[in-house]
Amino acid sequence: MLGNILLIDDEEKLRTLLSRIIRLEGFTVWEAPDLKSARKLMDKEAIDVVLCDVKLPDGNGLQFVQELKSKYPSVEIILLTAYGNIADGVQAMKSGAFDYITKGDDNEKVIPLLNQAMEKVQLRKHVELLERRVGKRYGFEQILGRSPLIKEAVALAQKVAPTDATVLLLGETGTGKEVFAQAIHHASKRTGKPFLALNCSAFGKELLESELFGHKAGAFTSAVKDKKGLIEEANNGTLFLDEIGEMPMELQAKLLRVLETGEFIKVGDTRSTKVNVRIIAATNRSLQNEIQSGHFREDLYYRLNVFTITLPALRERVKDIPLLSEHFLRQFALKTNQHVTTMNTEFIERLQQHDWKGNIRELKNVMERAVILATGDTLTTEDLPVELQSSLGSIHKSSSQLSAFDLSSVEKLHIQRVLNHTKGNKTEAARLLNIGLTTLYRKIEEYHIL
Repeated sequence: MLGNILLIDDEEKLRTLLSRIIRLEGFTVWEAPDLKSARKLMDKEAIDVVLCDVKLPDGNGLQFVQELKSKYPSVEIILLTAYGNIADGVQAMKSGAFDYITKGDDNEKVIPLLNQAMEKVQLRKHVELLERRVGKRYGFEQILGRSPLIKEAVALAQKVAPTDATVLLLGETGTGKEVFAQAIHHASKRTGKPFLALNCSAFGKELLESELFGHKAGAFTSAVKDKKGLIEEANNGTLFLDEIGEMPMELQAKLLRVLETGEFIKVGDTRSTKVNVRIIAATNRSLQNEIQSGHFREDLYYRLNVFTITLPALRERVKDIPLLSEHFLRQFALKTNQHVTTMNTEFIERLQQHDWKGNIRELKNVMERAVILATGDTLTTEDLPVELQSSLGSIHKSSSQLSAFDLSSVEKLHIQRVLNHTKGNKTEAARLLNIGLTTLYRKIEEYHIL
């Protein structure tokens, strides 16, 4: 069947005739003699297109268009009337009707119009499906991890996502800052609008200014035509500025103006350009240290630091390594057409013992290499890079390795005693230890405290 049509008309003979003609075209048709019956059918059936008479026993079709478009915005409505006039036609189109035709005179237009309206409905459904797929691909469900630190970061991101607040993502290289930025964008009211990303460390000052703010023709030697910058391209959407700490001071002033006024001036221009863009920034540097050293504007820092989320390093969420590794194993086995399905225990232990300076990005690269090198269906330590094949790179000391004089031993023992005292209440334990709850979770992960 081509789609679902609801025909609303109080003239039974005409309604029966039109229904028969429409069904012969392959559509499924429901009939209603009045608006009351139509509303019940709309609530029960997945109607795509409504063919509605203007004058009905219990209401007016023009007003019903507004009601339908408010409740079912994806439904298209074609109005029928015995007395067509321009004023009603204009009102119908303003209310959101797909078209407006006169009974008798325009009968031959009914089927072509239904086909056109149905094409529009199907196209909208296809776009919505693609948007859902994109949202799923870039949504929060793609952020894997069960450790308290990553769950806390996700919870904060989900809270700020629906707002227009500027977000500052902190964390080491490879911790997934762009993944978080995309998830925030796709969970916001700006989803479906542009999401653009720029690494501020990838360009020199002049090129970065042109990329970010755009330029007018003739602004410099190679500027042969006007160019929109990423801030303008991202209008009504989100711009992700990675490595914001690398941005030159002169450009920081221009970015500050965008955040404060929504305006900027292109290179070589004399007039301001207005934009409505959400900024998500990220850095692996301490911006406070950059401010003290004179490399970062304090006023810009406070504008960016409206809502800060710190992403944990992979070594702080060791328990998530098997989950992440399994995800990358499936991903690269499918990509390379390799029949690799599992990892042995020693392989996973080596991953958990490694000091992941490149974090998730480094783990991803290691897993891709391992899958490519695998000779069987199980990954073993022989598939790992040389530096991971022994446990010498471990950053986690076992309890037996910790001496009585080791500061780590003392700290672990003290935290364990306080947790025993609070009967496992981490919030109370953090208060007694005079440390943040996030710090306590990190210490629990680091020392493998159960």
